Amino acid sequence: MTKIDAVSMQMLTLLQDDGRMTNAALAETLSMSETPCWRRLKRLEESGIIEGYQARLNRRKIGLGVMAFVQLRCSEHDATATATFQRIIETSPNILSCHNTTGADDFLLIAVARDLDDYSTFVETTLRRLPGVTSIRSNLSLREMKSSSRLPIVRSDG
Repeated sequence: MTKIDAVSMQMLTLLQDDGRMTNAALAETLSMSETPCWRRLKRLEESGIIEGYQARLNRRKIGLGVMAFVQLRCSEHDATATATFQRIIETSPNILSCHNTTGADDFLLIAVARDLDDYSTFVETTLRRLPGVTSIRSNLSLREMKSSSRLPIVRSDG
């Protein structure tokens, strides 16, 4: 784990609040001059702590009314099946995240679709074609109470 000092923690917190914050505003808020602030930011990016920047979209307002939590169980775990599975998962725009999990199921996915008909098509054309899948269980979100990609920033330098 990369060590994160107090100033970097503040910087990461500020950037999670506003990823479009200018270097000048960031430096001012952190009581730093702009050049050291920019260098620190570049180090955070180059170390991989900051992986990128993106706009957070309201899925409903762009027509994605269905969110599903999908549990998959697989019978095949060889290298070829795993590579094909991973390629399909990574290239499917409907799948927001996929986790290899412990427990009865092998994978947990978060998927979105326009409506139930669109979700049904996604299950038929994508999920049922995944190699080795023996079970697909979907839980549809009735109400989203919290949605965040913000991570808690904790000190790692002692």
